[in-house]
Amino acid sequence: MVSFDPNRPDFAPYGFTCVRWNPSPMRRPDRHNEVELNFLETGWLTYLLGGRKVRVEARRLTAFWAAIPHQIIEFGDETEYFVGTLPLPWFLQCRLPDNLVQPVLQGRMISEPTDEHADSDRQLFARWEHDLGHHHTDLKKAALLEMEARLLRLALAVSSGRPPATGRKRSAGLSEGGLNKVEQMACLIAQRYTDRLTVDEIGRSVKLHPNYAMSLFQKTFGTTLIEYLTQHRVSHAQRLLATGDMKIVDVAFSSGFTSISRFNDAFRRACGCSPRQYRQVHQLTE
Repeated sequence: MVSFDPNRPDFAPYGFTCVRWNPSPMRRPDRHNEVELNFLETGWLTYLLGGRKVRVEARRLTAFWAAIPHQIIEFGDETEYFVGTLPLPWFLQCRLPDNLVQPVLQGRMISEPTDEHADSDRQLFARWEHDLGHHHTDLKKAALLEMEARLLRLALAVSSGRPPATGRKRSAGLSEGGLNKVEQMACLIAQRYTDRLTVDEIGRSVKLHPNYAMSLFQKTFGTTLIEYLTQHRVSHAQRLLATGDMKIVDVAFSSGFTSISRFNDAFRRACGCSPRQYRQVHQLTE
C-alpha cells in the first residue's frame, strides 16, 4: 500500500493511477493537478479540503479536484481505500455534465448519495489498479473508458438522473487547445493565488487577450477569473484560521488579499460569517 510522502513537491503529477492507500495523518496539505477519486472499502476519513473539514464515508465513491489543498487529519481504525487520479485536461475533455464538473472545479467534494454501487465499485477499482499498473495500452484505454462512464453515472446520481442541458452547451465550443489554455490558467491560479495576480497577467501567461481569457475561463468553469482567484484565497485563509493562531490581519495578507476590508467582505460572502467566527467554530484541537 502507498502512503503520503510529506517531501513530495507541490503539483508533482501523479498522472493516470489507481492504487490502494494506507491512511496516515498528513503533516502538510498535498496539491496536484488531477481529479482525485476515493473509494473506502471500510472505515472513514476526514480531510481538511481547502479550509473545510469533510468526512468521507466507506462504500461511497467521492471525487474532488486535488489542486485544492487537501490533508487527511483523522481516520477510522482499519480504514482501507483506493485512490484514483485523473489529469485535469482529461476530466474536462470528457464533457461531463455541469452538475459534476462545476462543483468539482469550485473545490467541493462530490459523493455518491447511496452505497448501492459499492460492490461493483470495489470490483472496478481493483480492476483499474491492475490495468493502470501494467502499462498496457489497451488495458489503459479500457480503464479510462470505464472511469469516464463511472463519472457520468456519478453525475446522474447526484442530479437524480437529470443531466442539465447547460452542460453540453457549455462544452461544445471548446477545442482541446482551449481546454489546454483553461487548464494553464487554473494551474497558475492554484500555484500563485497568494501573489498579486491580475487578469491581464493571467491572460498574458497563456498568450490570450484578457477579455477572451475571461470569457473562455467562465465558459469552462462557470465562474469568473476573479471569483475563482478569490475562492482559492478564501480557502487558504480558512485553512490558516482552522490550523493556527496567526493574527487575522496576517491571515488576510498571507492569503493574497491586499486589504483587511476586502478580505472580510470576501470571507463573509463565501462563508456566511466573519473570519473570527469561523476560527471559533472550526479551529482544530490537538
